[in-house]
Parts: sequence; C-alpha cells; structure tokens
Amino acid sequence: MSRIGKKPISVPKNVQVSYDKNVLKAKGPKGELTLDIPELIELKMEDKEITFARPNENKKTRAIHGLTRSLAANLIEGVEKGFEKILEIQGVGFKAEMKGKYLFLSLGFSHPIVVIPPEGCELECINPTTIKVFGIEKQVVGQLAAVIRKLRPPEPYKGKGIRYRGEYVRRKAGKTAA
Repeated sequence: MSRIGKKPISVPKNVQVSYDKNVLKAKGPKGELTLDIPELIELKMEDKEITFARPNENKKTRAIHGLTRSLAANLIEGVEKGFEKILEIQGVGFKAEMKGKYLFLSLGFSHPIVVIPPEGCELECINPTTIKVFGIEKQVVGQLAAVIRKLRPPEPYKGKGIRYRGEYVRRKAGKTAA
C-alpha cells in the first residue's frame, strides 16, 4: 500500500470541499480550484477528512494512488494558504522591476527580458534583486519560478545569475597561473 496514498487529508474550517462525478472542488479564502480524480481511485469524505483507496493492486492503480492524494492535498493547501517561491538575483547590474503586472529583468543581455505571469500566478519585486512568485496552484508557481531561473541560471565561477532563496551554488576554482 502506498504510504502517501494512505494518509488522510484534513480539511480546514475555512475551506469548502465538494466531490461529484470524479471532480473534487475546493473553495477557500485564496480562490477556487478543481481536480479530476481518476476512475481507478476511490475517494471518501467523512467529517472534514478525505481518504483515498484503490480497488486493486494493478501497476497503474498503484502508480496514481499516492499521486492523486498529493494533488488533492496541494489543492486544499493552495486555496487555504497559497504557494510562493522567492528568487534572488546576484551579479553586478542585474536587477528586476515591475511595470504593471509585467516583470522586466536586466540580466546582462543587450535587451531587457519581459516576463508575463500566467493566469492564477502573480509576481512581485520585493527589492531590485528579489522576486516573489505566488499563487494558488503549486505546479504553476513552480513552473514560472523555474522559467525565470532558467533565463540566467547561476554560474559556478562567480555565482552570478538567478537562484532560489536558500539554494546552494557549488563554486569552482578559476584558472591558476603557472
């Protein structure tokens, strides 16, 4: 049995959850999200607790049991608290600024890079070298943060580039003169 799939999900008081026709809907203070539950997985709701079960031990059913539970837990956490990723920019002359809801990045290229946030995700510049990505869908927030980081990943010699807060960048020694 999947260890993650067996764990029950407790639903907070400020989140309403409904389930019908293999669609789980959650509504909370941050917004509303839906999740399609595969037909192979059985969902049971009992007084503010959701549990998932699988009817058989087929490989496909075992594979999506824990996944479905994790997606449902992220759905409920997203509508209650939301998710955020913080990116830090390091390097001389590298900076970020907001113009409306668009993010303009100066990363040492000959032109500024414009990042347009997708639906359900927002960007904020805490200061010129710190970017906050937040929203209610974990996958969308993580994907946007990864796209921004990929524009100028940290390089190993001076550490210049965009990195997640708390990310360790392994540094290399440069050339040594003979």
